[in-house]
Amino acid sequence: MKIKLLGTRGEIEEQAPWHTKHSGILIDDRVLIDLGEEEYLNYNPSFVVFTHLHPDHAFFVRKNNKLKPEIDAYAPETSEQIETLQVVTGPFEKNGYKFTPIPVIHSLKVKSLAYIVEKGDKRLLYTGDVAWIEKKAREKLGKLDMVITEGSFIKKGGMIRRDKNTGKIFGHTGIPDLIKMFSPHAQHIVLTHFGSWFIKDVEEGRKKIRELAPSNIQVEAARDGQEFIL
Repeated sequence: MKIKLLGTRGEIEEQAPWHTKHSGILIDDRVLIDLGEEEYLNYNPSFVVFTHLHPDHAFFVRKNNKLKPEIDAYAPETSEQIETLQVVTGPFEKNGYKFTPIPVIHSLKVKSLAYIVEKGDKRLLYTGDVAWIEKKAREKLGKLDMVITEGSFIKKGGMIRRDKNTGKIFGHTGIPDLIKMFSPHAQHIVLTHFGSWFIKDVEEGRKKIRELAPSNIQVEAARDGQEFIL
């Protein structure tokens, strides 16, 4: 698989060179996961898979528009803004790729999924935004060639809040927690969806990320347009 990180900026005002666009990855020049910028449609993807329907992952949500042109789309829940939407309820195959959804805790208002993407013997996990992934769900991960996850917060614990009525958590966990979570499954972790802490001083942010990496795990900060081959 060829993987192109189209955008690495979270839902923040700050920008930096190579970190201006919102979430999206392109697989083999034809499969999009997340659509944080309208321009990503210029790649003419065969279909789009959404982790969740927040505007930095689904640009059309911001202005309450419909997704046009109509394109085969998969998402965790229904949306009147996507006329071609198929709701993901379990593993599915499309154009030679197998997608296995992994339930993710992130938001109280929208449903979220991570996806294991398989082609041949290669296995990629793309998470979108993460407050937490329950142990039972993580048991499905197995051995992965790469994990692409978020870098909203550098501090352990990130920014997690709890609904006062239901007790449910939501938000973004920290990079140290994500590394600990995914290290048993992959030796290569790529961070994207950066918060202000990173954008304000990119070189210092990269240094801090390298310092967090265990000796046997490669952890790196992606940039807009960066490509990887699995």
